[in-house]
Amino acid sequence: MFNEVKKYLKKFWHLLWVDESLKGWIFAFIFLFIFVKLIFFPTLNFITGTPMSLAIVESCSMYHKPTIPLIYNFDNWWNNHEDKYKKLGMGENSFKNFLLKNGFNKGDILFAVKATPEKLKVGDVIMFDAGQNNPLIHRIIKITKQENEYIFSTIGDNNQYSFTETNNVYGIDEINIKENQLVGKAVFKIAPYLGWSKLIFYDWKKIEVERGLCHEN
Repeated sequence: MFNEVKKYLKKFWHLLWVDESLKGWIFAFIFLFIFVKLIFFPTLNFITGTPMSLAIVESCSMYHKPTIPLIYNFDNWWNNHEDKYKKLGMGENSFKNFLLKNGFNKGDILFAVKATPEKLKVGDVIMFDAGQNNPLIHRIIKITKQENEYIFSTIGDNNQYSFTETNNVYGIDEINIKENQLVGKAVFKIAPYLGWSKLIFYDWKKIEVERGLCHEN
């Protein structure tokens, strides 16, 4: 019995990693797809406590314009956005201590963990269900509590105002985000631009102003 199992495992290993025929390539592709879809992501999501532990950034709402490609100068960005955050009661020194203080770009891949309501704080970047195809990823600017439930307000670093139900064509409300809308908390960027390998297939379907590369608002 043991020898039979060993023989089949040897054949499996050869077909997966050694065989360079078309059959070998097809088998390897199917195996990797199944592994990633049914094993890797479910395991990672279970460990992180969120159904979206790896998230592709699909918009420019958190974009910070780099001084030179991939090099960000926080002071330059802050000078252009200081007035917005002063109105929100947020100063430069506090913002510098936030996670993802340099924002992120369309196509970046973010690593996220569970968004525990009582542990979230102003400055954290959360993913939340806004009634769209995919969650929004914005920064918390205000936290209140109503009837023992936390309510969150957010804004995109590259947006001039928070979305309400009446000031955007999608009817998004990000000033009254409830606990059951939380999807995750973004903690760091793991792969700049790599998400474009997926975005390129449907970015063209968006309205014209949302297509393509980002610019600073």
